[in-house]
Amino acid sequence: MTGPEPHPLAAAVAPLVGAIGAEIVAPADARDDDVLLSWQGEAVLAVRLPRLADSLDHLLADLRRRHGPLSELGRKEKQTIVRALEERGAFSLRHGVETVATALGVSRFTVYNYLNRENTARSAQ
Repeated sequence: MTGPEPHPLAAAVAPLVGAIGAEIVAPADARDDDVLLSWQGEAVLAVRLPRLADSLDHLLADLRRRHGPLSELGRKEKQTIVRALEERGAFSLRHGVETVATALGVSRFTVYNYLNRENTARSAQ
């Protein structure tokens, strides 16, 4: 048994919603902090954004799916991941460095070294 076809807007935003770890909910179930999306003046869906702490977990899970076990990556790959996470704001979260260090199987000191190395390279440009 199949249900009705999803609204074209829901199908269009589904990859983005999944990539950020959000959830699509019915407009009737939307909370005040959900993002209501309309199509031709009619509310057709709401997007429930993840909590910031959940966002980091979602980012790390996505990286694991794409790269395999993060702790088994080489130094260069880990540096690339730290750079990508920094660009996404992962280290502005409380315990962000510790969470990433644990996921990568390195020390906090190593993550800070990767960050400092990247910032030094950026300022030299």
